[in-house]
Amino acid sequence: MPIRQITIFGTGLIGGSFALALRKHGFRGRIVGCDRAAVLERAKVRGVIDDGRTHPFEATRGSQVVLLATPVLAIVDLVDRLGPVLSPKTLLTDVGSTKKTVLERARAVFGKQVGTRFLAGHPMAGKEQSGVEFADPDLFHQAAWFVTPAPGQKIYDGLSGEFLEWVEKIGAHIASVNADEHDQLCAWISHLPQMISTALAAVLVDEYGEEAPLLEAGGRALREMTRISSSPYSMWRDIALTNKPHLQDALLKLEQRLTHIRENLDTRELAMEFERAHQLRKVPALKRR
Repeated sequence: MPIRQITIFGTGLIGGSFALALRKHGFRGRIVGCDRAAVLERAKVRGVIDDGRTHPFEATRGSQVVLLATPVLAIVDLVDRLGPVLSPKTLLTDVGSTKKTVLERARAVFGKQVGTRFLAGHPMAGKEQSGVEFADPDLFHQAAWFVTPAPGQKIYDGLSGEFLEWVEKIGAHIASVNADEHDQLCAWISHLPQMISTALAAVLVDEYGEEAPLLEAGGRALREMTRISSSPYSMWRDIALTNKPHLQDALLKLEQRLTHIRENLDTRELAMEFERAHQLRKVPALKRR
């Protein structure tokens, strides 16, 4: 059965961008948003949603797919609240940045039906800005969209298969991976870079003050490295809490590497670190479906 209506919880940057991307690529169904009233009004003005509801259960009425595009701990809470009351014919899916905690909750709520009722996902796309004002229909173009199936789940069957067809239509590339492997990988390729940017920006403020014209003087390298330091804490708090072991491991290994560099600024070891770093761009690109 074709998807006729999608409800999006969280009509900000990711949820709003997904809605705009669907429209751009030919989705003719109805898109309902669930958020705070003020956010829903802005989403309507931008043409992101057809209708908005502040009450979760009202927002899901009549939808074949419900997409959770909120911070991770809110996703976990919504799985708890919505799972028992959604129709068995409705697919619940998410775009959370960590997957093990979310999938564990879904398995607890849906039991043996988790494979047909829930799809755990994570698009590797975003901006340092948040809010529907920054929603972009091309945000997911050429981005990886990770899917972390439950054991035995056939992600290309039924509604989840149709949903993933739309994911591909908006330009994303689907990559299926185990939930714990996903969280470990994202600790390195997403969460660690955020902490590096945050730490660098914070120490620069400590060293030079809030008003120092550092970005202009530092040039492109500094601008790029501190660009995501303005990302919202509300989102990254949940990521840190739900991926703490993997993120701690990545931070510790980086700290050790930085210590090694600090202690070898005047030795051949520094050249070897540069040589080692240059190998990164020689690694083949991620294999896509």
